[in-house]
Amino acid sequence: MSSALERLKNLTNKISNYETTRKQNVKILKDLFQELGIDGKVEKFEDLFDFKAVNLSGVSLSDENLGEIKKGRYLQILAISYDKNASQKSKNISLAYFGRVEKVENSLKNKVLNLSSVTGLKKVL
Repeated sequence: MSSALERLKNLTNKISNYETTRKQNVKILKDLFQELGIDGKVEKFEDLFDFKAVNLSGVSLSDENLGEIKKGRYLQILAISYDKNASQKSKNISLAYFGRVEKVENSLKNKVLNLSSVTGLKKVL
C-alpha cells in the first residue's frame, strides 16, 4: 500500500514540476512574442497555438549543431496554418523576418534560438 502511495506522491511532484516549468516557459514565450515582433503578424498571443507548426529558417535546430547559421539563408520564424476546407490545405506564413542570417546580430539570433528552446520547437511548436 505504501509503495502505491509513494508512486502517487512522485507522480504528483512530477506533474507539479512540469506545470511550474510550463508556466515559466509561457511567460518567456509571451515576452519573446513581443520582442521578436510576432505580435505584428499574430493579433493575440493565444492565436500562436492555432498554427499546425512553427519553424525557424536560417539556423540549425538539430541537437548536434543547434544555432549554427546556414550561410546564404534568411533568418525567419515561419508558421504553417492548415485549413481542411480550403483548396490549398496548408499555407506558410512568415511571422518574423530578420534578413540574411550572417548579418543578424548575435543578441537577436540568440532570442530567436531561445524561442526554440522555450517551446521545444524542434520543428513543431
